[in-house]
Amino acid sequence: MRPISGARKFSYFAPSCQPSEHTMRRLFLLVLPAVLSCGGGGGESAAPSRKTIIDSRDTYDPRSMDPALSTDVPTGRAVAYIFDGLTRFTPDAKVVPGLAKSWDVSADGITYTFHLRTGVKFHDGRPFAAKNVVATFQRVLDPKTKGGRGWPLFPIKGAEDFAGSKAQAISGIAAPNDTTVVITLKEPFAIFPKLLAMPVTSIVPDNPSADFGQKPIGTGPWKFVEWRHDDYLRFAKNPDYFDGAPKTDSLMARIIPEMSTATAEFEAGNVDVLTVPDEAGKSWEADPEKKKLLNSAPALRFWYVAINVTRGPLSDIRVRQALNYATDVNTILSVVMAGRGDVATGVIPRILPGFDGSRKAYPHDLAKAKQLLAAAGHPNGIDVELWAATTDQSPRLSQAIQANLAEAGIRAKIVQRDASSVREAARKGASDLYVKEWWADYPDAENFLYPLLYSKNKGPGGNVSFYSNAKFDALIDQAHREQDESKRNALYTQADQLEFNDAPIIYLFFYKDVYAVQPWIKGFTVPAVFNGQRWTDVTISK
Repeated sequence: MRPISGARKFSYFAPSCQPSEHTMRRLFLLVLPAVLSCGGGGGESAAPSRKTIIDSRDTYDPRSMDPALSTDVPTGRAVAYIFDGLTRFTPDAKVVPGLAKSWDVSADGITYTFHLRTGVKFHDGRPFAAKNVVATFQRVLDPKTKGGRGWPLFPIKGAEDFAGSKAQAISGIAAPNDTTVVITLKEPFAIFPKLLAMPVTSIVPDNPSADFGQKPIGTGPWKFVEWRHDDYLRFAKNPDYFDGAPKTDSLMARIIPEMSTATAEFEAGNVDVLTVPDEAGKSWEADPEKKKLLNSAPALRFWYVAINVTRGPLSDIRVRQALNYATDVNTILSVVMAGRGDVATGVIPRILPGFDGSRKAYPHDLAKAKQLLAAAGHPNGIDVELWAATTDQSPRLSQAIQANLAEAGIRAKIVQRDASSVREAARKGASDLYVKEWWADYPDAENFLYPLLYSKNKGPGGNVSFYSNAKFDALIDQAHREQDESKRNALYTQADQLEFNDAPIIYLFFYKDVYAVQPWIKGFTVPAVFNGQRWTDVTISK
């Protein structure tokens, strides 16, 4: 149904050896919070007098602030501040009305009628109307836009033809009046409203300027003020926001690639929210004062090992189950990831409907692993290649997994390449085992089951296990059509149980985000979805 996005990549800039403009900007940022507070200081316990929330979660510059070009996390966050979609995500991953106050779905699940809010204006005063929705979707899908991420709109009838220059318009979208948008899908897709909460589908005004990505205009809770590249973005509250103005005057997103710098700035009171790195988590937990500042929540990020079920002995379910029994996930999670995560019992995270809390993870059982290997005709073990990227936690995870497998007689040769090379090899079916992290694009079990294991997505589509099970596919197809949420979630649970038994992957863990939040910040919730925290209800307590 759609191509799949991979993990977000980080880009770093190199320091110069002379007092460059970059260095001067860094010095400027050290005193900037004091400027914003009109002389008030930060500190560990005293609240600053400033009325600007300062976030430090971004480690690299956004690609753009044009929603159509939203392909990375910093861009998606900025877009969520400035713009609205027809729907939006809450911090706890629920989809709620945005510019559409409500919508109706036809009995066959094909036609969605969105009823738009009235009286909404863009930041430059132009009124929002249904025509903006049609124009926005056409712009996202127009090859001339070069956004590269139009797939959330592909369920719409005629969308792919328009994106492929095979049609002059999108046949499945119409605006019969200023307050109504009617969208017709190619086939039923019950979670379609969730796709409309993604950054790329945010609504823009007519005829965006050539520099729209640098000077964006939306309808959202924050108005764009300034973008100092590789340093910060500034936003001012929209006092006329239809859902209520933000509770603070302004917002700053600082861009700090070095975690040591970000941590020092947090400890000095110069930033309000800090991403605590894995390696620092235990030291923060051990410090009573720092521990008070920690906020954590499960993220929609899944670490696993894709098992190519078409390669040699890996086609045998007993061998694949042996790989799972041989892997000591609890120890790996504790040692490599500082305990930051939940052991996986399938591909659905515990925070999403469809998760089965009664299902147990594969236990670490070397005797069982050896027994299964012998039963499969491999009493002396097997030889496999374990592919892993050279970035993130992949090297340490692959080494730990290699050591575990060796104890069961599974000789894993680690093959390390840059992330793109490893990904390409896996998509071509050249890897036996592939250490992989999956970031969900939207909060639904479908976004784990479908891209990772649906048979039509083999290879480039995301199913690098090359798993194929007709019963599994039928359950996913049925879930796509099912409008009743409880019934749909039950189908997800069945599909997850089916693939868990087939073991097309080694189930590792779902990651947990951990943030440090200053004591004067009230109302912050760790978002499950990267664009779910818009800061509108966050305050600086005096």
